[in-house]
Amino acid sequence: MKVRAYAKVNLALDVVRKREDGYHLLKMIMQNIDLYDDIEVVKTKEEGSKIVPTDQRNIMYKVAQLMQERYGLKKGVKIFVYKHIPTQAGLAGGSADGAAVIKAMNKLFHLNLSYEEMAALGKEVGADIPFCIYEKTAFVEGVGEKLQFIDEPFEAYLLLVKPKKGVSTQKAFTSLDLSKVKHQDCRKMKKGIEMNDYQAVIDNLQNTLELPSIKMVPQIKEIKKEMMKLGFDGALMSGSGSCVFGITRNQEIMNKGYEFFRKRYFFVRKSKILNKEENL
Repeated sequence: MKVRAYAKVNLALDVVRKREDGYHLLKMIMQNIDLYDDIEVVKTKEEGSKIVPTDQRNIMYKVAQLMQERYGLKKGVKIFVYKHIPTQAGLAGGSADGAAVIKAMNKLFHLNLSYEEMAALGKEVGADIPFCIYEKTAFVEGVGEKLQFIDEPFEAYLLLVKPKKGVSTQKAFTSLDLSKVKHQDCRKMKKGIEMNDYQAVIDNLQNTLELPSIKMVPQIKEIKKEMMKLGFDGALMSGSGSCVFGITRNQEIMNKGYEFFRKRYFFVRKSKILNKEENL
């Protein structure tokens, strides 16, 4: 069975505070884009999953193993991944792949799990997997498990630019000094999308994790500055980075930006916001 694993961007990301257990409480606007990995999952006669690396480092291995144990599956699976989403980019490539495996195995083994059940299963492995299960624009709270969906479509082109060096999510969070953070209300972004107010979306682009990530990869700041000079309406690092997206509704600016960046950086891709009806 073949399934697409769609990447996401954070139009807004605010790290609210750190809990006593070490996890950070977040408020985010998460949005799918039309960049995806191709995943193929097939049954095998043998028990166990076949994927590289075949251990706990791989999120797809984790979810496949969890589903086999949870539902007593007698057969294993082989998983083939054709990567297009770069790693350590803040685009949720790993979580998207994990969610895709859950959905594929749900169908392959006729488990008849609901979206709510698949999301709860995915939450046990990774905080972003529930969002990737639903693939719908959402206002996200908690550690990533509380989702309020935004049904109104939002249209924009995105130019994705990633330096060669990535950013470890763990390092970004541990390096964050919350005493120096300026918090914005992510609900303003939510309202902007709901009211189809493009300028409100632009005005409320924010990412708390830019501060520590820029210290690790200074090119993030340079890319943002170059994007604004080229005429993009806004530029922001996604997630913990190091991928930056420029946002515009002008295709000429999009093409101009692509030509400017494509020979300068490791990963450059033209993309767009993906609304739910477009990826069914």
